[in-house]
Amino acid sequence: MVIYNTYAICGFAALGGMLFGFDISSMSGVLGTEAYKQYFHHPRASVQGGITASMPAGSLVGALISPFIADRFSRRAAIQIGGLIFVLGAIIQCSAQNIGHLCAGRVVSGIAIGICSAMVPVYQAEIAPKEIRGRVVSLQQWAITWGILIQYFIQFGAAHVGGGPKDVNQPASAFRIPWGIQAVPAAILSLGLFMFPRSPRWLASKDRWDEALVVLANLHAGGNTNDPKVLAEYEEIKEALRFEREQAISSFRQLAQPRIFKRLVLGMSIQMWSQLCGMNIMMYYIVYIMEGAGIGDALLTASIQYIINVLLTLPAILYLDRVGRRPALLFGSLAMMTCLFISGGLQGAYGQPVTDKNSDISWSLGTRHPSVSKAIVSFSYLFVASFATTWGPTSWTYPSEIFPSKVRAKAVSLSTASNWAWNTILAYAVPPLLWSINWKMYMIFAMFNGLAFIHMFFSAPETTGRTLEEMDEVFDQGIPAWRTNKPTVSRLDNLRADIEAGNLKVDAPGVVGSETVAPKKTEM
Repeated sequence: MVIYNTYAICGFAALGGMLFGFDISSMSGVLGTEAYKQYFHHPRASVQGGITASMPAGSLVGALISPFIADRFSRRAAIQIGGLIFVLGAIIQCSAQNIGHLCAGRVVSGIAIGICSAMVPVYQAEIAPKEIRGRVVSLQQWAITWGILIQYFIQFGAAHVGGGPKDVNQPASAFRIPWGIQAVPAAILSLGLFMFPRSPRWLASKDRWDEALVVLANLHAGGNTNDPKVLAEYEEIKEALRFEREQAISSFRQLAQPRIFKRLVLGMSIQMWSQLCGMNIMMYYIVYIMEGAGIGDALLTASIQYIINVLLTLPAILYLDRVGRRPALLFGSLAMMTCLFISGGLQGAYGQPVTDKNSDISWSLGTRHPSVSKAIVSFSYLFVASFATTWGPTSWTYPSEIFPSKVRAKAVSLSTASNWAWNTILAYAVPPLLWSINWKMYMIFAMFNGLAFIHMFFSAPETTGRTLEEMDEVFDQGIPAWRTNKPTVSRLDNLRADIEAGNLKVDAPGVVGSETVAPKKTEM
């Protein structure tokens, strides 16, 4: 049995994003427990940064190798392989005997996350119709937030094993349980994807045109291969592939062409800014931030942030295809910048250095200014809400849709690699920054959000309402990014109208240009 419901396909594939969320919480949740501190000898600053950064370092590798798997074996197979690798990584982490052992497990898990984070959006974008592409690709980000939340509460519960998180004799199961549980969704992802189809665009790229047509028909017309919408999309995919093949340029050389390189830089930049905005740092080290604000139960207060992240991602999923990509990127940058400036300013004005050298933090409000502490926590929550409704889903959606079919897997993998490269740098650098410059770190990330706003205003055209095959028109027509809008009628709509009126005949299945390809048996 093969399931063809678009929401079911893209929602299930988004489990690949949940793996990323599980990893974030599996680390942030243990930082405040005595079991973790005692077992790994109280890792501080650069050591903790190295432990945290080992996962995104592995993800960088995974993202870079993902297109070679996806182009040869299919997008679906690449995600399945990523899931299996993650199971191995979870086992290694769960059995960690020392810091080196733990880092090795996080690197292996990171490779899996890198593969899935690059290929899940590609698979979703190639499956979904243009009208809901932003919505279903955004499920990747929603799955990340659910992974963060679920794993955080698993970790929160496990933290109370033994005498609780402050018990110096707390058993190692406080961190081994959540690290081992991570393997469950990864195994479900790898096995469950056999129930879903391969990407029709990948099938077309392999000249499996009859299978591509059947998948398109089942996705968009209940299996009717004569439906005008199905034939229009089939024809558009065929023409796009024929144009790419006529150019006879390798996908790597095509990446260096100015018209594609411009998009590559944009995709990599969006992923870079999604890290430099400061969101993942809030996720990794929120416990330290809450401790610095003088919050009594930092673990519990931090959990509210994860709930906000889940709930506020939902409006973006529902409205991203209506509002558009540009407004989300621009408003999000301004809102996050404002929250960080205010939060950092309050900490700088009212905080004091911590003199205890055994403390995890070096700057704190203590209990002297409870109203200021509440304000800092409130703006932390507003920051998370701003990211969740804007950059969170858009940063995965935009790079997955702007590239031609021939280079899509490689270009998206490079864009995602940018995410992981900056994630690695920040995960390693932030603990020492929190220790040495304290509240000034907020000002640095606020400035990054300001720069992101300027960059996106001048460089990111609106892509909402366009098919993947129409992106060449969006980027090559010479219209400044700030003048682009959502189209009222797309080229696909015109093709469909011509087919319905009988003005255009589509030869399908089995025709690529003037060459007839023998039909093949569809795999079910």
